[in-house]
Order: sequence, then structure tokens, then C-alpha cells
Amino acid sequence: MSLLDDITFGAHGLLPAIAQDAGTGRVLMLAWMNAEAVRQTIDSGYAHYYSRSRKQQWKKGESSGHVQKIVAMCLDCDGDTILLKVEQTGPACHTNRESCFYRQRQDDDWKIIEEPLK
Repeated sequence: MSLLDDITFGAHGLLPAIAQDAGTGRVLMLAWMNAEAVRQTIDSGYAHYYSRSRKQQWKKGESSGHVQKIVAMCLDCDGDTILLKVEQTGPACHTNRESCFYRQRQDDDWKIIEEPLK
């Protein structure tokens, strides 16, 4: 039996993947994985995802150097979401922030609570 047998991929063959800093517990980003991305992640020890906009596989940090080394992979109770506990090199967000979740609801607006890293 393969590890992939326990995963329930959605209608487009994708499942949400949450990247979490293994040291701090902070949620860094949400991306999408298909079966190939899961296999590549397992085989390499680094996070690989599927880009819905570019319709292709990508290794996190392949152009920026901001890779995610896998510490642990966890599958949720329904088998339809994966949690990657990672050691993040550099910022996780393409906006050069530590996390993609840098805007917080305040009153009726989204306030930026984290500036880009220098």
C-alpha cells in the first residue's frame, strides 16, 4: 500500500497543503499539491507544489532559494488536507514576508501587520 492511497485528492487532482514553521508553529502559507508533488516532496525532503495558475510542478524556493525542508508531513482526519512542518529558509511569501498571512481584519478593513523582510 502506498502513502498516496490514504490521500483524497479533490476534483482537479489537488489537495490543500499548509506549510507551518516547525520551530514556531506559525502558519507560513497554503499551496496545492497533486500526487506528483507529494511524491517529489517525500523523495527529496523538500516541499514541492502544483501551481494552478502556471499548471506545473514547482519546488518551493527553486528560483528564490527560500526552500522548505520537511520536518514532518501530517494528513488530516479526512485525508484531504496535508500539513507540512518545515524549516523555512528566508521568507515564505512571494511578497518577501515571513508568512503569506500578513493582513489581519481590523474593523472593516485588512491591516498589514507584518512588513517585508529586509
